[in-house]
Amino acid sequence: MSSMPNVGEFAPDFELRDDSGEVHRLSDRRGHFTVVYFYPADDTPGCTKEACAFRDNDAAFKKADAAVWGLSPQGPASKAAFRAKYGLPFTLLADEDHTVADAYGAWGEKTNYGKTYWGILRSSFLVGPDGRVVQSWPKVKPEGHAAEVLGALNGPRATPA
Repeated sequence: MSSMPNVGEFAPDFELRDDSGEVHRLSDRRGHFTVVYFYPADDTPGCTKEACAFRDNDAAFKKADAAVWGLSPQGPASKAAFRAKYGLPFTLLADEDHTVADAYGAWGEKTNYGKTYWGILRSSFLVGPDGRVVQSWPKVKPEGHAAEVLGALNGPRATPA
């Protein structure tokens, strides 16, 4: 497992496909803000709560010139079903081999009901127009997280130099 990129460091670049097969590259977002958020699984209670909060704040993210990209290990078909079921207007990317999650330190050991396993560590990164991490959230709680990210995006640290 890699460590999470620090604020001020370049965000690891990546290339992943969305639910329609379109390729998205983080480096193509230079000049704009990008929210890269890692979530464990499509259509599960916490992940749905988090995704719907990003959905409900979509206009505010667009107004701030920010794209929201959600990444999880499920494939494109799962992403398409999740988007359709909840009307998610932002990009969902399939990180099926968790390579990107690993590069961001978002793949690690978890414990649930006494069982230890490897999976996505719910975390988010605000990537600035210069490709550097503006802010990171290593341990995200789904409730209120989209508002937290929006607050950081609209705060003084998110202003390009």
